[in-house]
Parts: sequence; structure tokens; C-alpha cells
Amino acid sequence: MKPGFLALVMAPLLLGARLLVGQHPATPPDQGLPPVLDTSGHLLVAGRPTPYLIRHLPLNSYPQLPATVQAQLASRNCLIPQTYEAYHPENVVHASLQAPGSSDWAVLCSVHGTVSLLVFFGSDPTQPYTLASAPETERLQPRNAAGVLGFNWGLDRATPRQVHDAQAGLDPRPPLVSHDALADSVIEHATTYHFYDGNAWTLLPTPN
Repeated sequence: MKPGFLALVMAPLLLGARLLVGQHPATPPDQGLPPVLDTSGHLLVAGRPTPYLIRHLPLNSYPQLPATVQAQLASRNCLIPQTYEAYHPENVVHASLQAPGSSDWAVLCSVHGTVSLLVFFGSDPTQPYTLASAPETERLQPRNAAGVLGFNWGLDRATPRQVHDAQAGLDPRPPLVSHDALADSVIEHATTYHFYDGNAWTLLPTPN
């Protein structure tokens, strides 16, 4: 998930897109119906209707999630959105985000067309942090030569060494961080690193 040629496409898309009537949002689980895992529709981009497709997975696709975290996500009716590059379940991350050796989880949770970045510390998984939130239709970009739009928001664990490597262009280069960060990426564009310093979440500096 590195910067690439789609950077020229992204800015006008995010600024000029407008949702059109006829989209098919995911059916909320609380309606007693099976969730619709594919969300599709059209956006008006540069004056032209452009199709999009967003795929989701249910929580049972992630059996590694602790029961307490599963329960918190289920209570919110979460589905997990997948990037258009996905080949296996993604956007659920296990890492040491609170401190060295901690067992924590980060999840993209989609509910009624809005996706939120939630972080659950193992020390108290009933009180997740919300680091970001946006309409799913604001996290789209072209996924193929036909111009169909796909979901572009991805999460990954970033070890201290991986963060240090990403900071190689800084002068002075910061020292190694003490524990994992959360890599928050837009496919083919920039990655930002969320880091918990013991008191609050910060964004670690990286070269522009």
C-alpha cells in the first residue's frame, strides 16, 4: 500500500463525487435479515455516473477475535469492509498497540454505510477508541481499467522496525518506538501511523 499513479485520480474523486439514487447499502443485521455483504451503486464523478462495489465480511470470518471484542462488534452490528485488493479476510489487526507485549485489536467496522476505525486494548476491551470515521463512499477509488470504484482503506500492524524504516527520510531520524503502531493506508497512496504513547494517540512523523 504505497503511493502510486492513482494519486492524480484520487483528489478529484474525493472532491467531486456525489452519491446517486439507486445504491444498495448493507442491510442492518438488527432488521432480522441476513446482512447484504456487497454494497453497490453509482457516484457522480466529474459529471458522470460511476459504478462502485464494496465487499464486506461478517464477524464469523474472524474466529481469532477474542469473545469480548466479538461481542462489542456484534452489538454495533459491524461488518468488516474489504479493500478491492483483498485476497483473504483483512482489516482486523492484532498487535501490541498499547504497550510492549500487550494484546490489542484494531478493526474497521462498517454500519449503515459509515466505517469507523476502532481499537480495543486488551486491558479493557469494552471501551474501544474510535480513531477515525467516514462514509464508505468517501473511501473509494478506481479498482480496474473499467473505472469501477472500490474501497481503498486498509489496516496493518507496523512493528517498531517497520516504522523506523518508514522514517528513514527524516532528519533527524526518530529513535525506534517502544511498541507496535497501526498502519492506516489508502491503497496506492500514503500510509499514516497511529501510535499510543501511554496517554493519547498520536500520528508518527514520516517523510511527505
